[in-house]
Amino acid sequence: MQPFKHAAAIIEKLEKHGFEAYFVGGSVRDFIIGKPISDVDIATSALPNEVMRIFPHHVPIGLEHGTVLVLYEGISYEVTTFRMEAEYDDFRRPSHVSFVRSLEEDLKRRDFTMNAIAMTANGDMIDSFGGQEAIHRKQIQTVGNPDERFREDALRMMRGVRFVSTLGFHLSDETKQAIQEHAGLLVHIAIERIAVEFEKLLLGEGVRQALLLLAETDLYAYLPYFEKKGEQIASAAMYNWDVIQSSEEAWALLLRAVKPENADALLKNWKLSNKKVHTITSILHCLVQLEKSEWNDMLLYQSGEEISIMTERVVSALQGERPSIEHVHSLYKKLPIHSRKDLAVTGTDLLQWTGKQGGPWLAAALGQLEREVVCGRLANSKESVKEWLKQCNLL
Repeated sequence: MQPFKHAAAIIEKLEKHGFEAYFVGGSVRDFIIGKPISDVDIATSALPNEVMRIFPHHVPIGLEHGTVLVLYEGISYEVTTFRMEAEYDDFRRPSHVSFVRSLEEDLKRRDFTMNAIAMTANGDMIDSFGGQEAIHRKQIQTVGNPDERFREDALRMMRGVRFVSTLGFHLSDETKQAIQEHAGLLVHIAIERIAVEFEKLLLGEGVRQALLLLAETDLYAYLPYFEKKGEQIASAAMYNWDVIQSSEEAWALLLRAVKPENADALLKNWKLSNKKVHTITSILHCLVQLEKSEWNDMLLYQSGEEISIMTERVVSALQGERPSIEHVHSLYKKLPIHSRKDLAVTGTDLLQWTGKQGGPWLAAALGQLEREVVCGRLANSKESVKEWLKQCNLL
């Protein structure tokens, strides 16, 4: 209750000014489940301007949706006015939002019953749609008609499957059937929004069940580059996902099953950051090399410790074994050098010793020198390098 205890002061202050206020959303759901609570959100009958008047320390982050970020004792809380939503014209956003004074009207617009529970500052539950029973049964059930909920916001279908993964719950029969019938609506959703849900799905404890659901409900067919990969996505459910610790590793593991022609293009199409794309493709490159041989000094050096350890986890997930992280770490630590900066000589040294002008030969010489040192064929000292240069007829 500690996160709620701190935020209770906001609810109490709103109530003192004559308004209703409750804890809502994922924090209430996770509290009932017994999961750690992160963000605490508050819903109130107070209008945004009334909230801002009561709490001078605030940030108006979404007034059109009724949301004010209230700053209280170093912690920020989203306080949102009860609202109703008009028709959804594009399967993503309501055409109009109306502020109301009714908690039930506000809860009625939410996606799943487990997310439509409100809690008072004293811990009393307001559960008009059977959310607690659904949580008890570990069931994901839409608030009201699932066809209507998914036509309002098609991303809710991905959220439902994501909750299967992150909570270990199951879809109700009618919710699952509605996803199968309306999967095509996902084409109306921005890939950035889908990617957020998809990455959470890949990192959940129930990822195997979620991947099978993506295939079974045909949602996969509306994910970029996965249109014809239903069997491969289902096969990925057989991997040992328990050892995966990052979204980059998760993507690499999935793509080993999907086998895209161009992983770089696929990942960029998903609008992932350049850094994340580079990390994932580096892991995939390392996996290809490990199919030809075991870990060796040059592969460890070129990949770097972080990529090497990530790759080891993916390998263990593919093979159903425990990752040998300490082994990889030990091999990497024993390398003579860990970057070109660790070499005893520089390009400037080579230019001075040889008396040559810079050019392609210099990059080639440094590259060969690097390989010789990494593989233990040449000591990392200026004397050894000078002798090596003589043998290569460069001195």
